[in-house]
Amino acid sequence: MRVAHINFLPAPAGMDIAQLLVRWPSLADIAELVSTAGIEVSVLQAARHPEHLTRNGVDYRFVDVGGARVARWRGRCFARVLRDLEVDVLHAHGLAFAEDAFAISQCLSPSPPVVFQDHADALPRWWRRTRLRRSFAVASGVAFTSQAQARPFTAAGLIAPHTRVFAIPESSSRFTPGDRDAARAATGLHGDPCVSWVGHLDRNKDPLTVLDGVARATQRLPGLQLWCAHGSAPLLAAVRARIDGDPRLRGRVHLLGKVPHARVEQLLRASDLFVSGSHAEGSGYAATEAVACGVTPVLTDIAAFPALTDNGRIGHLYPRGDPVRLADTLVVAATNRTPRERVRAHFDASLSFAAVGRKWADAYAQVLEDRWRRAA
Repeated sequence: MRVAHINFLPAPAGMDIAQLLVRWPSLADIAELVSTAGIEVSVLQAARHPEHLTRNGVDYRFVDVGGARVARWRGRCFARVLRDLEVDVLHAHGLAFAEDAFAISQCLSPSPPVVFQDHADALPRWWRRTRLRRSFAVASGVAFTSQAQARPFTAAGLIAPHTRVFAIPESSSRFTPGDRDAARAATGLHGDPCVSWVGHLDRNKDPLTVLDGVARATQRLPGLQLWCAHGSAPLLAAVRARIDGDPRLRGRVHLLGKVPHARVEQLLRASDLFVSGSHAEGSGYAATEAVACGVTPVLTDIAAFPALTDNGRIGHLYPRGDPVRLADTLVVAATNRTPRERVRAHFDASLSFAAVGRKWADAYAQVLEDRWRRAA
């Protein structure tokens, strides 16, 4: 089977394919996990110049969309490349690009089945939905991390009743558990429990609720230490004020700032628990990385997270925005710790490159079978 992954978000100007794969590592990760299932993968990336690269068995092509301002013109650019590839399935990244995927399908005869992959795409505004329903009609399948994430799109009539909905993690991780004591010696992390946070300090990640929950938990967990690696930080001043103003948090919460990705793996290996306060996620890359390291996740009960915790069997969920329930959950997670081997076993079975690759192979096979059945 041959599949084309199509990324419509334009590559930054002046960047070649190798540089882009460093900037957007998930583009390669998703393609490579599919290729582990024995599927030939070509990645077509919107760009301002043509280019071709083969890496780790995946075929990458920059598609020159030039100054194409409308979906119909961009569709023609992609279709010219696709005609030579003879692919069986189109894998379109991002529900926001439904019009571009529709334009490609209109240029190909016959058009291969199209499977969309959600990347935390917001539901379109109501005034755009009528026009988009025609574009979404080209979908043979749509993949979300959790099927529950499809419900708003189904209710809005964007996903038709006959369209298959797949539950497939957005990506995977190459992190491994390693040795906890060695990681603590290398990083200086400590605590009982040692809790890590990886994410932006913004309203969606909700660090203030996490800090409130940690403060409440310290009465029952006096050895708790929280280590925060963060990227953008619009709430940094509020976070610092919260820490400085509460004796339960001073000296207990450590703001590490932005750290290299390889060091994130060491931070997670050193941790007992991983905590998140997210109000919305496509999948939760940092949480997936924590599970890959064997760390017990303490996550909000949003739609994307039950799959990461095996519905609470290897982790814990609490209501988003609720510091009281978070405190209780931290105490339960710290006093009844899930063995790291069990957490990693769930990752291997459901979230690893091989596991996610098998899920994609099965999804492609189902939409192809649907197509053949209708043709017969």
